[in-house]
Order: sequence, then structure tokens, then C-alpha cells
Amino acid sequence: MSPRSRSAAWLARRFEVSVRTVERDLEALRQTGVPILGGVGRGGGYSVDRERTLPPVTLTDVEALAVSLALRTTGAPFAAAARRAGQKVLAVLPGDVRRREEELAARVGKVGEHGDGSGSESGVVGEVVGEAMVAGKVLRLRYADRQGVVTVRDVEPLGLLWGPRGWYLAAWCRLREAVRGFQLDRILGAEMSVERVVPREREWAAELERLAADPVAK
Repeated sequence: MSPRSRSAAWLARRFEVSVRTVERDLEALRQTGVPILGGVGRGGGYSVDRERTLPPVTLTDVEALAVSLALRTTGAPFAAAARRAGQKVLAVLPGDVRRREEELAARVGKVGEHGDGSGSESGVVGEVVGEAMVAGKVLRLRYADRQGVVTVRDVEPLGLLWGPRGWYLAAWCRLREAVRGFQLDRILGAEMSVERVVPREREWAAELERLAADPVAK
């Protein structure tokens, strides 16, 4: 069963725009795949086909970022379809969650040669890292380097990088006093503290070029 239809004139009054603007925007939505019904003939109303829409979606900031990342890193031949699907999912989220997802997504990037995005299954560690990014809190990591040496690092999360060996956390490392990249599947444990991070945009920008060449903690 379809929801109650509304005419273009009703929508124009409701949103204080012209009928032409309503019709233009509805057509643009149709072009992106939104299942809008009606609009044919004089007085014809518009509605959305419920059988082809998602039910109300409730995602946390971290879950929204996870959906966005998973769909954005889907490779060919499904990359374009995945991007469209991601846009549709995010479009039905509450505005505040969508804005935070966009802010977090701006802190995600690709560096150097990269794989298919599936090489770093981090489980609970990944969730803790995501929560710390959302909250802007310091993380304590147990981290194994390429030689298997384990150290404890207090770090300030800056962003996520998709690099040659999978996903990395880019963070200000207090042990090294510099920005470093921590491969997610080498993080043996992660604990979020109550301490807030210090803004380090200057350091982050200065280190991006180096991280692009070798985004692995030294």
C-alpha cells in the first residue's frame, strides 16, 4: 500500500518554494532511483512506493561510518552501484548523524597502492577506534610492529587510511611525538580514555605526504 499522495502545489506551499522547483527536485530524485509514484495528469499527486523503500533506519555515528566506508571501498564492477546505495542509506538517517558521518568521512583517505579494503578485519578493536574518533578521545593501544615487537602507545586519533596492507589508524603517537600510522590488524588491544585529544590539524597535514609513502608506525 502506498502512502497518501501530495500534489506539487501542496508540496510547494509546504516547503515555500515554487511548483516548478518541486517538480524539478522530484524528477532529480527519480533519476537517482528514488521510487516516486504519481504526478501524471492535472492534480496528480506524488508519493513514495513503500514496497521499494527502506524502513526507518537507526544507526550510531560509528555504524553510519562503517556503512559508508564499506560501500565506498567496494571495487569494480559494483563501485558505482555501491556508492548509490550508500547515498540512499545515509539519506534516511537523522540530520545530526548524517552530518557527523560526513565529518568523519572527511577524515578517511587512500594512500599509495591499496588493496580491496578487506584485509583488516579488526572486530572489537575497530569499534573502539571508531568510538574514539567520534568522541575525540585518546586511545591506549597495544601494538605489534612489523618485527612483532609489542609496545603500549597512547595516541590521539586523526583519521583512517586505506593503504597497501589494509586499513590504518593515523594518529599522533605520544611515544614517538609524531604522526604515525597503525595497521588495524596489528592492534592487539585498544582502550578509550576519558582524556580529549588536542587539535593537531597542522601536524596531520604536514605528515600526509610521508604517510602516503609509508603509512606504517615506526
